[in-house]
Amino acid sequence: MELRDYLRIIRRRWLMIITTFLIVVSAAALVTFQQTPQYQSRTVLFLATQASSVSEASAGGAFSTQRVASYADVATLPATSARVVANLGLDLDPGELQSQISASVVPQTVNLELTITNPDPGTAQLVTAELANVMVDIITDNETPLNQRQPLLKATIAQPATLSTTPVSPVPLRNIGLGIVLGALLGLGLAVLRETLDTTVKSGEVAAEAADAPLVGGIAFDGATSDKPLVTSLDSHAPRLEAFRVLRTNMQFIDVDSDHKVFAVSSSLPGEGKSTTSTNLAITLAQADEKVLLIDGDLRRPQVARMLDLEPAVGMTTVLTGRVEFADAVQQWKVPGLDVLTSGALPPNPAELLQSASMRELIAHVRAQYDVVVIDSPPLLPVTDAALLSRHADGAILVVRHGKTTRDQVAGSRARLDNVGGRILGVVLNMTPSGKRGGKYGYGYGYGYGYGYAPTAEATDPKA
Repeated sequence: MELRDYLRIIRRRWLMIITTFLIVVSAAALVTFQQTPQYQSRTVLFLATQASSVSEASAGGAFSTQRVASYADVATLPATSARVVANLGLDLDPGELQSQISASVVPQTVNLELTITNPDPGTAQLVTAELANVMVDIITDNETPLNQRQPLLKATIAQPATLSTTPVSPVPLRNIGLGIVLGALLGLGLAVLRETLDTTVKSGEVAAEAADAPLVGGIAFDGATSDKPLVTSLDSHAPRLEAFRVLRTNMQFIDVDSDHKVFAVSSSLPGEGKSTTSTNLAITLAQADEKVLLIDGDLRRPQVARMLDLEPAVGMTTVLTGRVEFADAVQQWKVPGLDVLTSGALPPNPAELLQSASMRELIAHVRAQYDVVVIDSPPLLPVTDAALLSRHADGAILVVRHGKTTRDQVAGSRARLDNVGGRILGVVLNMTPSGKRGGKYGYGYGYGYGYGYAPTAEATDPKA
């Protein structure tokens, strides 16, 4: 991973990084200021043998060095703590005092350093002084041979117990500094981990690679689409309208030798914007003086009739069943050159109807009459309808929602089309981030997509 990859992750996941950073720093500050201040008192014992010559002093030095390490352990024993408590008459458990004692040998010396850590600086000094006295007595008793008065090893208090009014813990500056460093590292680490585990599509290149098809358009997120899904409600220079014009131009380069084209527009899952994309694509094609037919091929949760405010009862299913002729079922919309064939009555067997001979005849009939036929198809992964429709069309346009559709879902949609001999013509990356944030998108499918139609509140939402 290169530096620019980290910068991209920081730009994309800055909120996670800052949130993690603030949580860690706040936790460090909270723990720091809730801790009881601890004070240390220190004393030093010097251990030496009684020597009358240089040779004896040299041997005694080696002897002292060996013994001083043992007495460092003795200083932290429960028996030593008990003697200190008894001598001072402290209302303190010897085990608690034992946890406050630390003893160490100053390197390359015979000095034994004793330290007491206590919430009260005066108590720390008092206990340290008494501990030094107790250790002097212990060393004298242990090092005095029987029937002799002089010990072989003598302990002297080289430094009396100190009194410190500055707490050794907590150290706010150190703790907050560590919190800042750890917060930044943890935030960046979580962002990188999230980015690594996140398989959603966030760029046109990734979408095209996963689908093994060219990117033919990108539609930016616009919160106003929730209330105004059609491009006819936009200003002539609105970015969203320009995006559909670019998509229209790119679509004209597909099968350039064909005068009559049929496109199925689908998505991997519900909620990716394929209905608004197919409807607005048909509108912009008609605005370019193309003779366009928009077919609502979603026979489970149709949206086109409601978006365009057309009669939904008569449409494709009534034509396929022979109840109405195509010329009587098609409806003209307010944009010149745009005809619409709504879904009609919802059948109990959509898949069988879409792969029937009547469907093939209908597609052949409308292909001859129109320059471009756009079919709004159901999602590819929940049901087989879209894959079946793609066989009748020249191919499918796959709508991919930025930050929601995964690479595996895109690849799975491609596989669905390949399994039935369908063709994927291109990918449209929908709801890409833009500088202007709007309201929250709502989409009409939900996860109840199945083999039967179950009316829900979501089913009336035009942004399927």
